[in-house]
Amino acid sequence: MLTNEEKKVFAYTGEGVPTVPHEVSASTPLEAFNLNWRETDLPERIRTKHVHRLHPYLGKYIPQLVEIFLRKYFQPGQTVVDPFSGSGTTLVQSNELGINSIGYDISAFNALLCQAKTDKYDVEKAKSEILDALAKVQEAVPESESQLSLWNDFTPTGLNLPQKDMEYLTAWYAPQALQQLLTYLNFVVTGDYQYANLLKVILCRSARSARLTTHFDLDFPKQPQTEPYWCYKHARTCSPTTTALKFLERYSLDTIKRIQEYAVLRTDATITMYHADSRTVEAPPIHGVVTSPPYVGLIDYHAQHAYAYHLLGLEDRRAKEIGPACGGSSQRAQRQYQEDIAEVFRNVSKSMPSGGRFIVVAGDKANLYEGIAERVGVEVEAIVQRHVNRRTGRRSGEFYESVFIWRKP
Repeated sequence: MLTNEEKKVFAYTGEGVPTVPHEVSASTPLEAFNLNWRETDLPERIRTKHVHRLHPYLGKYIPQLVEIFLRKYFQPGQTVVDPFSGSGTTLVQSNELGINSIGYDISAFNALLCQAKTDKYDVEKAKSEILDALAKVQEAVPESESQLSLWNDFTPTGLNLPQKDMEYLTAWYAPQALQQLLTYLNFVVTGDYQYANLLKVILCRSARSARLTTHFDLDFPKQPQTEPYWCYKHARTCSPTTTALKFLERYSLDTIKRIQEYAVLRTDATITMYHADSRTVEAPPIHGVVTSPPYVGLIDYHAQHAYAYHLLGLEDRRAKEIGPACGGSSQRAQRQYQEDIAEVFRNVSKSMPSGGRFIVVAGDKANLYEGIAERVGVEVEAIVQRHVNRRTGRRSGEFYESVFIWRKP
């Protein structure tokens, strides 16, 4: 077992000036890093800048952390891979720095979201299509719930949703909200939109907010909320929403703003996204890995976006997820997790040269990553530990995570 000295563990108390990402270079020593940003150091609007907030995503790492290690270990023109792309943070930040990137994810929704974030847009055309789809829905839908009975004969011509999907949707959405969402979807699938993926993300973001759930539990609501309730977020009695149109309007305008902001920062570096299992893919030549793997027994990534799977008819590969919450965190689950993560890293390392680095961000309370490194056969170059204490809301508890820096022999 490696000693702390052999691992070169850098742990910080949060004292001193936090690291400014754009000031980091290859010559910046690891011991100079202070990654313990507080809310005042790195407010949420900065952590979720431009396309990083096209759609909420539980479990993503922040772009500033990714930027620091990209600047430290990689150069423009090189290629990195993220075998657990999630919401696409590595892909977006790599492109900003002129670094080519390749992403893989087992979740069809994650792949769709990454594609929408990283597509190169004709911004004016994208804006025109977003506003066109929105205008069509605004014209088609009833203005109030009382008019819904006049609209019951409406049948979206381009949709043929299976019964199991309709059962989910009718349980989780008020009738008016569901009609609005299906109308928008109908226009997307029957229209000739060049940027249909972007419109689908707007739809899914709106569907997430329009569910019959409490305002303070949008991540994993357990059952539909159909009655008024005491709202911890607003400190008053609230009622579940009955409309989706206000969200379609809000997120359409927000999406336009975000893709405009990212278009200014984009480089010509390539971005390639695959809906695939990174245990079995054949990656092209790469220079390294930058990723944040799923945590064992914490999040079911398919369940997190169930509304998207039911609305869009996405392929469900949840049986292939690594470390899903439904599998628990028993000793057996941890051993399986270690082997699955190691299998991914062994596979992609085939495409890396000797000396290539893995940058792996993980909360490792169970101390699983030392065993994973041994299974992969990498050299542990350093471990940077950071204190995450800037979260807000009902998930406001602090936690610690590690940045593992491994080197391929």
